[in-house]
Amino acid sequence: MSASALLTQLNLRSGDLIVGALYVVFAFWAFYTLVAIYHWLKYSHASWVTFPAIAVHLFISLAIMSYALYGSIPLFVSYI
Repeated sequence: MSASALLTQLNLRSGDLIVGALYVVFAFWAFYTLVAIYHWLKYSHASWVTFPAIAVHLFISLAIMSYALYGSIPLFVSYI
């Protein structure tokens, strides 16, 4: 059975598989990011760079995820 026949039988579009794969990747990213933030806060010895760097990382990553999943970045729709 070919891949396209299997997708048709399961009533899935190829785009659904891509979105599903992106959700899995972003779930792994979220877990990894939380662990990294925990370790950075615990072992950074109160560096003044920590909180702005975490905020910028989260903002940019969420914008990239939003664009990858939905094709737009809600915060910048009027600018793009």
